Amino acid sequence: MVTDSGSTPPTSNGLGRRGILAGALALSATALVGTGSATAAPSASRAKVRRALAPSDWLAGIGDSTPVQRLTLPGTHNSGARVGGAYVACQGTTVAEQLNTGVRFLDVRCRAFENAFPIHHGAYYQNLNFDDVLGACRDFLRAHPSETVLMRLKQEYSTESDAEFRRIFDTYLDGKGWRSLFRLDSDLPALGEARGKVVLLADSGGMPGVRYGDGGLFDIQDDYMAEPGAKYPKIEAHFRKAVQQPGKQFINFVSTAALLPIRWNSDRLNPRVHTLIDSSEAAGWRGLGIVPMDFPETRGGLVDSLIRHNG
Repeated sequence: MVTDSGSTPPTSNGLGRRGILAGALALSATALVGTGSATAAPSASRAKVRRALAPSDWLAGIGDSTPVQRLTLPGTHNSGARVGGAYVACQGTTVAEQLNTGVRFLDVRCRAFENAFPIHHGAYYQNLNFDDVLGACRDFLRAHPSETVLMRLKQEYSTESDAEFRRIFDTYLDGKGWRSLFRLDSDLPALGEARGKVVLLADSGGMPGVRYGDGGLFDIQDDYMAEPGAKYPKIEAHFRKAVQQPGKQFINFVSTAALLPIRWNSDRLNPRVHTLIDSSEAAGWRGLGIVPMDFPETRGGLVDSLIRHNG
């Protein structure tokens, strides 16, 4: 029997602490920018803050009114998949470590099993449960209230009905006390509405939250069976489309399977993507959307380079 970990659900004093931390962070940001440039443009000030802030707080340098679809958000594909061998593991770091290094999109795959959500990649249980993922998000957002996490939630390795998947999800919201962690509205928010929250992107019918894959809201590149040589042009083209045709929430999966070892693929794709976004041509690109990756930590500076494509 799979049971969830004993993560402590959010407490009623979480909002107060977030408010205190938000104030402290705002003062820190002001100090980093300095008080001697009152005539500087707000965008220039935010750029200075963003350069000074750590990867754990980088969204603090971006204005509240910015729509999330105008951001460049580093993400991880199959975020909880760390065990199972070369054809299963997609990440080398924990969810908490991903968030602390600047990742702001999580791709969470849950099996519906015995009234709980164990995390799976295919048949492989990842020694992780949904409570563990939510606990990592809660702890991170309490410590960094300027930030947000966009979470795709998808059923994996089970074929329960949408109604049953929703019923189990509701036990997490209300039975386990996680409702206050989420933003469950059906629209894509401005950043100020999302700070301190997990924005649910629901990849299952009947769920609350933003409908993942809705063609009116999303433009997604996810050819997960293209080998790296064929995948890369699709990635580059989707970045260009995001810059040239802004409006929707772009998602550009750098990951691919192609019946090859996952790390083998990422070792070929991640450096090419890094070179592209650091090129002189891409210097002015902004709002590239969500960029889910496998093993992003193996390419030093990749996440930081994506973060620089904001503002």
